[in-house]
Amino acid sequence: MNQKEIEYKIQELKMDYVRLQNDLEKLEYVDGNLSPLEKQIAEIEAELKILYRELAEKKELPQ
Repeated sequence: MNQKEIEYKIQELKMDYVRLQNDLEKLEYVDGNLSPLEKQIAEIEAELKILYRELAEKKELPQ
């Protein structure tokens, strides 16, 4: 992936993360099953960490 693609993917994941956080809050309010959402949030956090690392590497390379 190039730098722009990584940045776009990060933005998509951030939007998904916010949506899932809102869903999680709603489920907490009604005492719903939080496990699936918590797992998805953890997966997004892990993917974001990888993408931020890749983005930092791309920015370090001379273009």
